[in-house]
Amino acid sequence: MRRISFVRPACGLGVCVLLLLPSPGRHASAQSLAHEDPVLRAIWDQAMENSRIRPMAQALLDSIGPRLTGSPQMKRAQDWAVGMLESWGVDAGVEDYGTWVGWDRGISHIDLVEPRVRSLEGRILAWSPGTGGTPVEGPVVAVPAAEGTGDFQSFLETVDGRYVMLSYPEPSCRPDEQWEEFALPGSYQRMREEREEAEQAWNRYLQSTGMSQRELPRALEAAGALGVITSNWPGSYGTTRVFSAYTQETPTFELSCEDYGLVYRLAANGQGPVLRVTAEAEFLGEVPVGNVIGMIPGTELPDEYVMVSAHFDSWEGGSGATDNGTGSVLMLEAMRILTEVYPNPRRTLLIGLWNGEEQGLNGSRAFVEDHPEITANLQALFNQDNGTGRVVNMSASGFIDAGASLARWLSRVPSEVTGYIDFQFPGNPSSGGTDHAAFVCVPAPGFNLGALSWDYGSHTWHTHRDTFDKLSFDDLKNNAVLVASLVYLASEDPERVSRETRSVIRGRGGQPGEWPTCRPAARRSAESPRM
Repeated sequence: MRRISFVRPACGLGVCVLLLLPSPGRHASAQSLAHEDPVLRAIWDQAMENSRIRPMAQALLDSIGPRLTGSPQMKRAQDWAVGMLESWGVDAGVEDYGTWVGWDRGISHIDLVEPRVRSLEGRILAWSPGTGGTPVEGPVVAVPAAEGTGDFQSFLETVDGRYVMLSYPEPSCRPDEQWEEFALPGSYQRMREEREEAEQAWNRYLQSTGMSQRELPRALEAAGALGVITSNWPGSYGTTRVFSAYTQETPTFELSCEDYGLVYRLAANGQGPVLRVTAEAEFLGEVPVGNVIGMIPGTELPDEYVMVSAHFDSWEGGSGATDNGTGSVLMLEAMRILTEVYPNPRRTLLIGLWNGEEQGLNGSRAFVEDHPEITANLQALFNQDNGTGRVVNMSASGFIDAGASLARWLSRVPSEVTGYIDFQFPGNPSSGGTDHAAFVCVPAPGFNLGALSWDYGSHTWHTHRDTFDKLSFDDLKNNAVLVASLVYLASEDPERVSRETRSVIRGRGGQPGEWPTCRPAARRSAESPRM
């Protein structure tokens, strides 16, 4: 992996104001762009008639797949992205910022073998040990509904040679909206109350152990458990959230809501469930991690920058499609379009495909720390994270006068694109959650492009259903027009975007707050509280 070199330069009190943009009917339409601006017209044509989003997404999501930080799949994906950028004439490479624990998944398979045979839907979690590729059979025990650390210590004495169920068993894996629509009067309410009471009791018991979410699995492992079984159901059919393991020698694996409930009921009713788990996983030690960075040098103002970005890493239960393959492919498509229609930009254009976002925005925070010359001269950064939908929300991120620049640019983007967008000026600064926050805290003008849900939160966010088939390509083409147009207009704008910040108000009581403080990047896995 090579490091990109950048040319270094030689050298209040806010009020929330609603900016009145031209109505959608007065925006430039796609048809009028040929007369208004040939570059904007060409952006529309490239995005709509010559889109490369589908083949890029298919190659990334189907062939390479998920991109866990520190995994060989992430390196493959980064090499692929660098190759795409270089094929369009963009100077690109991977800029290392640290190291992370390397881990490579192999095959994992979970079977119920007693009291009946059934192959279960599940997999080991990220950074879980495997079984050496050999089947390991054992009985199953669930955490008891007891109170107090003394009870837990007694329970630990029973787990040797057993798989332990550590998650609350959902009483029903039907979404709540089905209960509301079909249940008899009072049935849904009773189910909800019983579920809430049982879940609270389960959580009280786990809390009474005095151990954290990280410490509990390790205590079970130390007591001789064969493995830890989890399930994290977001409330929609067939989905399970997939995060990371905390065990170090025995596997931690998840089961679907339905199969977790099956195994739990068998154990709770004394029906002797036995599981056979086969899992391959390899720890690779500390491996280099970095961000994909691409650059098109500016012709008039090479030391000023317009940047697009998205996080490239993902959890690895699915394919990392809407979180955040879509944002990454969108930004690649925007750069491709710009190389075709705007090859000699006024300001330098950058793309950042961040690593380590899922572990705390580490890639973008490291970039900000390593490149003060860029953040000091940043005209604008446009970041997209949350899914496949068309962009419907934009904010000036708390920069009081930046709304004027955004409004000026957006008024020239086709109404077919901007007509969906709800604008919030000046908005509030983000302190985390998406990578533009790493820039906003500086403060540097970073703007997030919020997408239409497409049930992102309930169906694809961090689930094993986050796959290629969930993509909406018409929405992504819409977003390509928006991003490429904003980059072009920001690059050409004779005015610099204002960095004046608003006074931050927190909470319903209107209490004064502070502008977010930049947090340091974790540059080694040992520095991360999430590992």
